[in-house]
Amino acid sequence: MRYMATYDLMETVRNTNQWLGATAKAIAGYPTVAMWPNPVFQWMGAWGEVTERSFARMVAKPDWGIHSYTCEDGRDHIVTVDTVVEKAFGDLIHFHVLGRPEKPRKVLLVAPMSGHYATLLRSTVVSLLPDCEVYCTDWHNARDIPVSAGKFDVEDYTLYLVDFMKHLGPDTHVIAVCQPAPLTLAATAYLAEEDPAAQPSSLTLIGGPIDPEAAPTEVTDFGNRVTMGQLEETMCQRVGFKYPGVGRQVYPGLLQLTSFMAMNAETHSKAFMDQILRAAKGEARDNDRHNRFYDEYLAVMDMPAEFYLSTVERVFKKCEIAKNKFVVAGKRVDIGKITDVAVKTVEGAKDDISAPGQCVAALRLCTGLPDSMKASHLEPDAGHYGIFAGKSWRNNIRPLVLEFIDANQRTKAKAAAE
Repeated sequence: MRYMATYDLMETVRNTNQWLGATAKAIAGYPTVAMWPNPVFQWMGAWGEVTERSFARMVAKPDWGIHSYTCEDGRDHIVTVDTVVEKAFGDLIHFHVLGRPEKPRKVLLVAPMSGHYATLLRSTVVSLLPDCEVYCTDWHNARDIPVSAGKFDVEDYTLYLVDFMKHLGPDTHVIAVCQPAPLTLAATAYLAEEDPAAQPSSLTLIGGPIDPEAAPTEVTDFGNRVTMGQLEETMCQRVGFKYPGVGRQVYPGLLQLTSFMAMNAETHSKAFMDQILRAAKGEARDNDRHNRFYDEYLAVMDMPAEFYLSTVERVFKKCEIAKNKFVVAGKRVDIGKITDVAVKTVEGAKDDISAPGQCVAALRLCTGLPDSMKASHLEPDAGHYGIFAGKSWRNNIRPLVLEFIDANQRTKAKAAAE
């Protein structure tokens, strides 16, 4: 029961704010209110509209929203999201374009488990659909996973990735975005020793903290300042009675969202005030820029506490990946055992979460890989989000990644023939 009341209190506050927003919107919408042309009612309705939508999004998983795709034949083809591998803490899904011949490039997108859903990579998926068969990890909200499913830490995460790679086969090209980059590198090294034939053809690591000490940021400074005991006491709670995961210890998404918002409180406050003003003027739209961004940004999920704590302790504090001392299932994973998987790193010059230098450290660890199979790219003027979903990704990084995939797909095919 410890900290369960705190979890329910946060949910109560969220639910109350959603109700207040809905109430204000309903009152302002009464026909009799129109008899008094007082702008206060317009403001109240606008505030209610924005508030209700914002707090409702915090507990709703966003839809992928990828319903169809126009193929080379000029016809719209339906896109279905099919579950290929189903597991307790996350699934492997496939974006199947119906009626389209299978693309030769098979890509596995490894989505972060960092408080947001895999739908954060929606625009990345859309950009790859024309040229690839796209698969993606779809992590589950920990509050919906019964305690009977057991624990889930960084080692379990790594073994999930190993299983997904084995299922897809050696002609897969893996792209890990942000947080999962070090664990994806470890999963590849694990396969190099345990099942070399199942290794992917290439591995692209985008903005990930392979070596957090290479370039300190506010994230790494926070990890170094606090002790593990402090983190467990202040950040972890137990899921309340409302959800199937009742009693599971988690790092609540609502708590993390509060931290996110506090980091740029002035920017977020201005954004919501501007949206309320637009709603009062009748200029706000369901799919405008503000709603598109915040519908995704505010949709948060709980992380298993053991995953959150082990990530901070082993990836950030002890730097086990950076020091090549990571252990999975009692066996040390030697990244130097990667010898025939091409590795590319992508960083953003203005990335304030995984600063330049953290991700490219992966190439230093791949001591068994020839230089011809290593590549790196530093995107100027790009922040963290831009290197996988923004204009920098679409115009500059995506073509380079596809070129890297093609080059190493041909190399591997040639090696197999020989």
